[in-house]
Amino acid sequence: MFDQEVAGLRATSAEATEATADGRAQPDGLADGIAGLRRALRRGARVADPDNPLAVAQLELLSALAENPRSRPGQLAQLLHMRPNTVTTIVNALVAHGMVNRSGADGDRRAVELTATEAGRAAVHAWQATNADVLHLALSTLPAHQRRALAAASPALDALAKAVDRLADEPPRCGVNVG
Repeated sequence: MFDQEVAGLRATSAEATEATADGRAQPDGLADGIAGLRRALRRGARVADPDNPLAVAQLELLSALAENPRSRPGQLAQLLHMRPNTVTTIVNALVAHGMVNRSGADGDRRAVELTATEAGRAAVHAWQATNADVLHLALSTLPAHQRRALAAASPALDALAKAVDRLADEPPRCGVNVG
């Protein structure tokens, strides 16, 4: 059923009906626009804060840890849909940067809990502020009607983000894998 719904949505999108020379469907305009915005924000943040030593994956994990203190590495892997060994590699780098502390879990000496340090939380806040600054500066260059359209779309974009998160937390249905 879900596959049919997705196929129906794709069929109604004029952008998605075009195909590349090798016959593959092109991404629809919304997916392409969101991907382009993510790339541009990452690039803009790197230009605005070239001294930030952390990679985006490190910042994403650190942000998740700031929101979920005392998480175990396996919990972060599940939350971020990453492989446990990837989380371990990122955590090791963040510990080396002084951004994360490891401690023994209460009641289970074999388990490790992770907490963002003050420096780690400051890095997350700085990253979020840099992204907001880049976004606000870029918005200021747009005509008023485009700024209004983006402001009006904000609730729908929030709802879309929550819907994608819900889908990522569910087991795959009918061969559709979003996680």
